[in-house]
Amino acid sequence: MADLVLVNGNILTMNESKPRAQAIAVKKNRIVRVGSNTEIRSLVTGTTQILDLKGKTVVPGFIDTHIHVADFGRILDWIDLSKAGTIEELLQQVRNKAATVSKGKWLLGSGWNDQKLAEKNCPTKQDLDAAAPDNPVILYHALGQTAVANSQALELSGLTKETLPPEGGVIDRNKETGELTGLLKGAATDLVWRKVPEPTMRENLESARIACKTIVETGITSIHWITTSAKEARTVEQLSKDNKIPLRIFAITAAKNLGRLRKNGAKAGFKGALIFADGYLASKTAALNMPYLDNPKNNGKLRGSQDALNQLALKVHNVGLQVIIHAMGDRAVGVAVKAFEGLLLRDSMEGSRLRLEQASLLNEQLIKDIGRLGIIVSVQPKVIESEFLVWKAVENLGEKRAKMLFPLKTLMKSGICVVGGSDCPMEPLSPLLGIQALVERKSFPDERLTAQEALKLYTVNAAFATNDESVKGSIEVGKLADLTVLSEDPTSIAVEKLGSIEVEMTIVDGVIVYRKCVL
Repeated sequence: MADLVLVNGNILTMNESKPRAQAIAVKKNRIVRVGSNTEIRSLVTGTTQILDLKGKTVVPGFIDTHIHVADFGRILDWIDLSKAGTIEELLQQVRNKAATVSKGKWLLGSGWNDQKLAEKNCPTKQDLDAAAPDNPVILYHALGQTAVANSQALELSGLTKETLPPEGGVIDRNKETGELTGLLKGAATDLVWRKVPEPTMRENLESARIACKTIVETGITSIHWITTSAKEARTVEQLSKDNKIPLRIFAITAAKNLGRLRKNGAKAGFKGALIFADGYLASKTAALNMPYLDNPKNNGKLRGSQDALNQLALKVHNVGLQVIIHAMGDRAVGVAVKAFEGLLLRDSMEGSRLRLEQASLLNEQLIKDIGRLGIIVSVQPKVIESEFLVWKAVENLGEKRAKMLFPLKTLMKSGICVVGGSDCPMEPLSPLLGIQALVERKSFPDERLTAQEALKLYTVNAAFATNDESVKGSIEVGKLADLTVLSEDPTSIAVEKLGSIEVEMTIVDGVIVYRKCVL
């Protein structure tokens, strides 16, 4: 008999042998039957909770394979400037926030867009000085990679009119006086960000709990939490012990924390370790075989030698963690593939899932090698969109190379497992926005995915990436009751409407953890 049944639905099971159904029955935290309304109603008793879906769509709970929870939690307390229509409206929001905090506390905001402001211009440090004279302020553009800071924030960061911009960055100056305008672009935004005080452990825990609550509202039931600092690692450990969060966590630590993990072992709650083979395309530090077009002397940089990467990958494996290598440029992907190939020669690697993170620029040989070795490719669809539209990939790489930037259709046709994440808070959280970006891809449309293929990145493929395909990723008997109820069917709606599909309900372990409305 069932504890919970969902009936009168449009069930997209992501199970190829039974792709559609009307209803689902759940006992405790497992799916016990998937079928017609009649089949499921036979399991109903007087104590069964019945959810009449009224034709709404159910998909397996979304899995986000790349999210920075601590940073997202912090940003939830930021000033949301996305609806500001003028610079004055933006400044009023800053004034309002400044009135609620103590003198000297940093004010952070994001979401402003000069092209959506009536003035078609950017706010300046002078604007922010007047709005918040007693607080350092930094406000990030909606597209990232650009921010404006006030005088106090610039001074605390050591920025003056004599400061030279870092590689891949711009420090904007008044053309007549040479004074800083407060506008920073690219790598220059890091000069201020690194001076923003780290939150306390208590603040980290509270913001992470709030972030997790917000995450399930987007239909996500499992996350791959990327941690960077020791304090964030302790946050994961504490939340794992508390067992009070409403979703499943696959925690990934930076490989530099391996020493600490050896001491704490499985108690730390970590399951993967991230190794950096190179940097990022946006800062032109991703390691390429051929230089960036604007600088014949720059083809990025590897973070270490092939031998060093091989040894670190082995150390990660020996600690019992999944080996994940960040490699964006084709040169970096090449050394990562060689490191994986060396690992796969070991008997202890049987059943291991090796993963390339943010793999961007590829070539035909790399795709063959990735497929041959069974390597998983992890991407963030909204990042793909940004690389083409914001970073201008064609201008920086040339048409021929840019065509091989995130060739997802080609990868999937080659039988390669591709998984999707948000890279939140750098990009929007919603999996549906990610799916829309994959389906309506404007740059090199031959690499567009169908909605069904895009769904795989957030469900069955994501589950496979962590050896969890037997318990989640599809709606099948015996699997965990992690389910997401949507207002529309993503496989039958117009492409431009995919991102506006609403999440009606999120169910984890057979328990409703988010409910938009009463069904």
